[in-house]
Amino acid sequence: MTVSLMSSTIEHLSKQTKLKLLFISTPVGPLGSGLGGGVELTLTNLVQELQRQGHSIQVVAPENSVASNTSLVAIPGELQPTAHTRGRASPITLPGHSVLAGMWDYARKAQQDYDLLVNFAYDWLPFYLTPFIGRPIAHFVSMGSLSTAMDHVIHNVALQFPDTIGVYTRTQAETFPFADTCRCLGSAVDLSLYEYCDQPGPCLVWLGRISPEKGLEDAVSAAQRSQTPLKILGKLEDKDYWRKICEDYPEAPIEYLGFLSTAELQGVVRQCRALLMTPRWIEAFGNVAIEALACGVPVITYRRGGPAEIVKSGKTGWLVEPDSVDGLTEAIAQVDQLSRRACRQQAEAEYSLTALGERFEQWFRDILTSRH
Repeated sequence: MTVSLMSSTIEHLSKQTKLKLLFISTPVGPLGSGLGGGVELTLTNLVQELQRQGHSIQVVAPENSVASNTSLVAIPGELQPTAHTRGRASPITLPGHSVLAGMWDYARKAQQDYDLLVNFAYDWLPFYLTPFIGRPIAHFVSMGSLSTAMDHVIHNVALQFPDTIGVYTRTQAETFPFADTCRCLGSAVDLSLYEYCDQPGPCLVWLGRISPEKGLEDAVSAAQRSQTPLKILGKLEDKDYWRKICEDYPEAPIEYLGFLSTAELQGVVRQCRALLMTPRWIEAFGNVAIEALACGVPVITYRRGGPAEIVKSGKTGWLVEPDSVDGLTEAIAQVDQLSRRACRQQAEAEYSLTALGERFEQWFRDILTSRH
């Protein structure tokens, strides 16, 4: 058999074969807790879509995780510290009874039962272990460059195992020295879970983890300046940060509603005039943006990171100069010029689960074909 014929045969067989996949979740919190941020939603959506396509998926996650309609292995242990709360020069940390180590010990023992392991942890250990695992590993990197040690270990894997590093966006990839080796995969939402609303109420909404890098104080300041009510949704990660915002903006018309399920969240979001996004860092993607668009809600965001690749300024939202509260306030005044129908149409055209599943499936098959 010639090399070209062998290659085409492998490609043909791979497209006909359903995959057996082991998903190893983020170690910073149980699935469903919100502690894992957008990567939780990405993992959940991928499981749903790839299972619909007929692939077999097992999820390994910290104990107390919730995963509907899929097989879940719950691993006990101490959670990992979040990468965004640590400095670039911080040393690698692994607790004594580490849930991350436990999850990868399970993956090592069970690897022969799967075609491919899929890592969703932005953590040093899975990348370090990659050469010692017999099965190929697809690493989905959910954040931009935050740590020198992480940059180094991911780069080593990118060089030794080409095309195994996946990211959300080109903007995110460009924060790394190995940007050209990354596969940009985007994100998606289950559009059937988000109801379109053409006639919103008077409120704005801000959605995300309440943590300094998310810049919530800018949204609160803009709400106060414009005297527009602002609903705040998301995991309260940093209580001192939230307390200071409340102290600094006592007259702001804000209401904190907590961390909500998708059904509850979209019920609030769809009735709002716009979503405010105020990241201080390079946001890898911004799942909350496409959740809002799916409801027909325009997005006002800083021209920074992943959200700047999502929002079509002047059509489905406004892109504002980073860290400019004046810019946010001006955009709020103009938000009613935008078409809510165009927002929903963009979500349907670009961020469906079907498209997401196809992108990831092709990435997985490319990795397996390369290994052959």
